[in-house]
Amino acid sequence: MGKLKHLIIHCTDTPLEREVSKADLMQWHMSPKPKGRGWDRLGYSDIIHINGGLENLIPYNEDDFITSHEMTWGAAGVNSVSRHIVVVGGRTKDNKRTMFDFMTKEQLHALLNYCRQFIDMHPNCTIAGHYYFSKFKTCPNFDVEALLLNNDFPKKNIYHDENKTTPFDIIVTPNN
Repeated sequence: MGKLKHLIIHCTDTPLEREVSKADLMQWHMSPKPKGRGWDRLGYSDIIHINGGLENLIPYNEDDFITSHEMTWGAAGVNSVSRHIVVVGGRTKDNKRTMFDFMTKEQLHALLNYCRQFIDMHPNCTIAGHYYFSKFKTCPNFDVEALLLNNDFPKKNIYHDENKTTPFDIIVTPNN
């Protein structure tokens, strides 16, 4: 059992128009290789659907500890101290990875509410993008720090590692 330290935000890395179900995630994560990852459980605790609906994937209690039955496989090395939430999307309509806005207004509203509730219940925890805990990842394909800062989250609750370069350290602009 680990003491909860982080909420890590992920994306499904799918075109926004493609809804993703729990069954899809189970296939991707739990099917034997090469079809899936061969894990014995999902990588996320909760999912935010295109319409902003929140679905619990792995039951958990709201205390400050991650028990073995609450643990998910979202980011190697920190799963025992993290909860993982995934937002459907992450790619453009033409299936290109984007590091810009891809969420619907409903998803954005649901994600911000989820993060606020998480911090209210776990005031000593931080919120991070998956990119901080995985090499060569841009997931969730948006700058979590900027989103939280722009929505008045306390800096103490926003994960930052000055020793790690993120995909958002290089300023890029979308093609018009």
